[in-house]
Amino acid sequence: MTVWLVRAGKFGEREDIALNNNLAAIGWVEMPDMSNIKSRDELRDLYQKTYPDKKKNAASNQIGQIWALISRIKPGDLVVMPSKAKASISIGEATGPYKYRTDLPENSRHTIPVNWIKTDIPRTAFDQDLLYSLGAFMTVCQIKRNNAEVRIKKIMQGKTPGGNGNGGGQEPDEFDIEQAARDQITNHVKIHFKGHELSRLVEAVLQAQGYVTENAKPGPDGGVDILAGTGPMGFGEPKMCVQVKSSESPVDVTVLRGLKGSMTNFGAQQGLLVSWGGFTRAVLEEARKSFFNVRLWDSDDLIKSILKNYDDLSDSFQAELPLKRIWALVVEEE
Repeated sequence: MTVWLVRAGKFGEREDIALNNNLAAIGWVEMPDMSNIKSRDELRDLYQKTYPDKKKNAASNQIGQIWALISRIKPGDLVVMPSKAKASISIGEATGPYKYRTDLPENSRHTIPVNWIKTDIPRTAFDQDLLYSLGAFMTVCQIKRNNAEVRIKKIMQGKTPGGNGNGGGQEPDEFDIEQAARDQITNHVKIHFKGHELSRLVEAVLQAQGYVTENAKPGPDGGVDILAGTGPMGFGEPKMCVQVKSSESPVDVTVLRGLKGSMTNFGAQQGLLVSWGGFTRAVLEEARKSFFNVRLWDSDDLIKSILKNYDDLSDSFQAELPLKRIWALVVEEE
């Protein structure tokens, strides 16, 4: 069994199509049906006719990725798809050969069938070295390093993945530096802001955004961890109830409904549900109906809010979470 990374597009545009149709898909929309391609040489000839101006190195790289999807991924192999929309990763099992699907949108027609086994595993369940491997810029690549297959199987079973082993094998040299940096920051927050400390961090971000806050003491909180309001004393609107969950498991709809009840009890117009472990699909679907008064933050959303408001955090928090800006060359995906 082999582990494959198959990304859902630069902006995650193929993610819902993949999950809803039990498949993994790639773009290269100009490429026709490749069901009859039997060798890499045939694929190279077709690719060069389709993209005659593509530079040699880029062409070789992309041909390798396409060949992996149409020929190398076998039934029983694990397929890993990181989400762009939320801080989670989906894992499934390939169940059949390549198929060109004319019934799907143009950017999702090159497919393989996949039984998606877990679709809401939080990124925080993966150790840093695995996240580094999953941060490759390539759309399709094999993940071999650091005993990845055994450890990813353990994650699927809800177990601790264990050490990184000595793996071997080559991973792509180009990877998403921005995502890797966020993953490092996420790991730091995971270690240093456990339990009620995470609520303290969320409160600091809200204060940096201009809210006046009151944080509940550790222990039972009655469904509200933070009360936030605008104005010099917090009497202004909007008034907001905030619930913070530090568990690494996705929260379910009962937590969201509890927050809505607390908003009514406290007379708050808005609510913020922060869940370090993310949310089940049921929560995401129900939250859409409350778009104008409820927001959801997973670990990635919280980290983005920290980065956006970092300069306005107190000196003490900046000391607890020391960051600096860097410039890096942007490497384009497929």
